[in-house]
Formats: sequence, structure tokens, C-alpha cells
Amino acid sequence: MRKVIETLKNIWKIDDLRQRILITILFCAIYRLGSFVVLPGINPTMLTQLHKQTSEGLLALLNMFSGGAFSNASIFALGIMPYISASIVIQLLGIAVPYFQKLQREGESGQRKMNQYTRYLTIAILLVQAPSYLLNLRYQAGPSLNPALNWTLFMTTSSIILAAGSMFILWLGERITDKGIGNGVSFIILIGIIARLPQSLFQELVSRMTDKTGGLVMFLFEIVVLLLVIAASILLVEGTRKVPVQYAKRIVGNKQFGGARQYIPLKVYAANVMPIIFAQAIMFIPISFIGYTGNKGGGLMAKFTDHTSFPYNLVFAVLIILFTYFYTAITINPTQMSEDMKRNNGFIPGIKPGKSTADYIDTIMTRITLPGSFFLAFIAIMPAFAGIFGVKQSFAQFFGGTSLLIVVGVVLDTLQQIESHLLMRHYDGLLKSGRIKGRAGSMSAY
Repeated sequence: MRKVIETLKNIWKIDDLRQRILITILFCAIYRLGSFVVLPGINPTMLTQLHKQTSEGLLALLNMFSGGAFSNASIFALGIMPYISASIVIQLLGIAVPYFQKLQREGESGQRKMNQYTRYLTIAILLVQAPSYLLNLRYQAGPSLNPALNWTLFMTTSSIILAAGSMFILWLGERITDKGIGNGVSFIILIGIIARLPQSLFQELVSRMTDKTGGLVMFLFEIVVLLLVIAASILLVEGTRKVPVQYAKRIVGNKQFGGARQYIPLKVYAANVMPIIFAQAIMFIPISFIGYTGNKGGGLMAKFTDHTSFPYNLVFAVLIILFTYFYTAITINPTQMSEDMKRNNGFIPGIKPGKSTADYIDTIMTRITLPGSFFLAFIAIMPAFAGIFGVKQSFAQFFGGTSLLIVVGVVLDTLQQIESHLLMRHYDGLLKSGRIKGRAGSMSAY
């Protein structure tokens, strides 16, 4: 406890760090406040049917990502997910389309253009999703709308408001990245997830105590399992494979320099949290075609709106594995690493410099990515198993899945950045032994 108090004092002493934390808190407060600002023309007390619809299935997960704004018919109802979807498309174009490949090679100027295209595509997606959301709102919450409302005018103005709300959230995320503690977009998602945790925890406790399904003992067992899953997620995020690099000896005059051995830490989870977010964004597509119309249909397509069904979890796991390899491939460049080592007179013992080194690093990354991707997919579908054992869906979403991995990854990143500020100014880190590893190349890029 004394260590914690001393660390908090050191954080407060650093002007720049204190200002960044306060700015982050301010922007998060603005985001949470906007989540309760209802669209004009809607009576918030009449949204019972919409709340019921978003209490289960994929809509419950989408509602959690928006921090409850979706079920509140808020101006922030569409959240940040349209931007994530646009990012997926642009990154895929960076592999398949020569023009975007050229932009990727142009460095900072090319990245600015790609960011601009991502924003344009985000607006296009919003202009499709906003009317869909409003049609669903009309179907699910008709009594909440003002009877004298001009529906055509309401659709037009509310679509613009919803699109502007999502772009404003994106702007808040960018300001958190630039002026705040960093990881702006992922921090926005984190706030939305954490905002739902206290209510879900309380509902699960009440359910266990009143429904006679194990009582307090079962609830405590759930908490223990949740802590074990969190610990496993941390091990996944921080897991590394060290590749030894020997630097050649250099003789200058009569003195000999170099020859020291160092290591390249190749992460088991090099793709960070992005594969699971990308896969989840794609799994939201059936909602756009089915969920918003109020007709879930039947057969296989209906199962993709149920996050506990076998087809949904199978496709979700496969997408995560594929996206893990995809994002690792665009994040880790073995050829560039090999050239950097050769340029600095470094080599991997027993491996020839150049192409052989690049192939060796690529082989190592393939071997450690495979178990990492399977473990990641298993954690992602853990909420379905929790639901089978009677855990309420609102609480089961924290037993792994997208929510837990985002929380673990973003919290580790944030703590690592705070620790960097402390160590830079010669203060002790957040831990007594070792340093928080964080996740290089995380969502802060957005």
C-alpha cells in the first residue's frame, strides 16, 4: 500500500504526466456524458423494448462496446466500431491493391492519405448503419417516438447526428492519443466495456442469491475463474520467444569492441488485440442484414446472431486465427529485421546473414504464432462456455472474449506508458521487480 501511495505521488509530481492523465479523464467524461444524450424526438423512458433487444445476442456485445449508448438511443449509439470496420477494409486493400501498397511504402505522407481514406470510408459506413439503426429503433421502440414526428425529417437529421456522434468519438480518441495518455481509440472501447462491469457483476450476484443456483459459493467460484482467465490473458499478451543475436567484433586501433550477445524478443501475441477486434467487427455484419429489420429469419443465418451457437463460435475462432497471421505478417517484417542486423554487423549464430536469417525469423514467428492464435481463439469463445454453465450473458462477456482481451491489453499499454514517464524522470517503476512489457505497435496507431 505504501508503494502504491508513493507511486501516485511521483505521478502527480510530473507535470506533463499529470496533465495527460487529467486530459484523458476529461475526454472520457465527455464520452460517457454523450452516451446518455438521447436523439431528439425520443422519450428515453419508453425504450424498454430496445433495452430488452440489446440484453442478449450480438446486440448485447455491440451495446457493451458503445458503453450502453446503443440501448439508450444516444447520439453516440453507433460508437467506434464503424471506424474499426473501415480500418479492416483499408488494411486489406493495402495487401491487394497496388495503389495502397504504394501509399504504405511512402512513409508518413502515405499513412496520412490512408488515414484520410479510412475516415471517408467510415463516413460511408455510418451513412448506411445510421438509417438501419433508426429503422430498428422504429420497429423496437415505436412508442418512444413522438407521434407528431415527421419520420422523413427525423431519419435525415438523426442519421446526420449519429454519423457526427461517431466521428466526434473518433476525434476524442485521437485527442487522447495526442494530448492524453495514448491508445485513444482502444481507450474509448475500454471505457465503454468497464462502464458495464459493475452492473453486470451486481446482476450476477443477485441472480445467484435469488435463483438458488449455487448462491454465494458459486459466485465466488466464478470470480476465481475470471481471475484465472485474466492471468492467462496477461501471459498471452506478454509471452515472448527470444532469438539470440551475436554482434561481430570490431577492432579499432589496438582495442577490440563488440562481440556482445543480445536477443530479439519475438512476441507470441505480436498481432496484439487487433485480430479479435477485426473478427468481431466482421461478425457484426449479420446484424446489419438481419438484426436491424426485426426479423431474425431462420436456419444458419439466424445462428450468426447468437454468440452462443456453434456455427458463430466456429467462424469467429477461424477468423481470429486468420487475422492473427494476417496482422502478424504486416506488423513483423523478417526481411527488414535481417537487413537491420546485417547493417549493424549482427547475425544469428549458425544462420547465414541475409535471406537465410529472414527465413529463420519467419519460421520462428510462424511456429509461435500458431499456438498463440489458437489460445487467443479459445479465450475469445470462453463467454459461450460460461453461458453454458449458467452465467448471465452480461457477466459472461467478461470471461474472455473481445472485452477481456481489450481490457487486459489496453490496461497493460497504459501502465507501460505511465511507467516510461516515471523511469524517464528517474522515479521507480510501477513494479518492484521487472518492467511492464506492454504491447508495442498496439491500437495507438489509430
